[in-house]
Amino acid sequence: MDRVGTRSRRKEEAAGRPDDAASSDDDTSDVTDEDSSWISWFCNLRGNDFFCEVEEEYIQDEFNMTGLAAQVPYYEYALDTILDVESPNADMLSEEQQEMVDSAAELLYGLVHARFILTTKGLNAMHEKFQEVDFGRCHRVYCQGQPVLPVGQSDIPRKATVNVYCPRCNDIYFPKSARLGNIDGAYFGTTFPHLFLMTFPSAIPAPTTVVYVPRVFGFRIHREAKRDQVSTGREEAAAAAEVARRTAPPAGPPQTTALTDDSDEVAAGMAKLGVSPAPAPASAPLPAKDPAEPS
Repeated sequence: MDRVGTRSRRKEEAAGRPDDAASSDDDTSDVTDEDSSWISWFCNLRGNDFFCEVEEEYIQDEFNMTGLAAQVPYYEYALDTILDVESPNADMLSEEQQEMVDSAAELLYGLVHARFILTTKGLNAMHEKFQEVDFGRCHRVYCQGQPVLPVGQSDIPRKATVNVYCPRCNDIYFPKSARLGNIDGAYFGTTFPHLFLMTFPSAIPAPTTVVYVPRVFGFRIHREAKRDQVSTGREEAAAAAEVARRTAPPAGPPQTTALTDDSDEVAAGMAKLGVSPAPAPASAPLPAKDPAEPS
């Protein structure tokens, strides 16, 4: 398996620049990167901050991989890539097939990751990242920088990207980084943050009691006023739709203008000018019928 070539392409995607634009320091880091495992290298890529390192022993256990072969193309090649195993027929793959194997390896690792973080070791690994605030903080002002947890809105791949869950306001948000927002939410699943808080109850913060209050010139907006605004807006929208319906031209076949016979008007105009109309051409007489010819 051409791990060096694969990593080179991945680094270009992560850094957004070609290899020849990298500095000598980057070249030094590349050498170190190639000596590390694929899992460590993948988790350290820019934009993969939410991932923890899944233990190879967990991946090598066939029970933990049950059902994934049907979801991941090139499963055997992808598994060998993750475990740094030389595939016997890797040299026979074309460049396009190799790229598909690389993509399959990411998919496979993501699905394994979603299972691993629900185990005791996985929860502990994610707890360390939570304490380091690797997942970011809540966007809401009154949550006062509460650390968040990654969560998916679906356990099925390619349904939705990853979100972050705030245990203080009990709501989900988009990650601040656009790179993190491109990660599949199925790589974390719908269960993780809630199981995490059940496992580590000390991480549950006190619920916020402060709620933003809209004001106009320092005065709170009364609930009835809000209700009236909503009702008025709906009535105005309905009235505008009714006016548009009534003023719209009726649907139907296009109207055509009938052609009129102007021969009388033309004749009157020619009479005023002293011009007589030309006589109609006489029709040619039919030839006499031979009496001997049968009718």
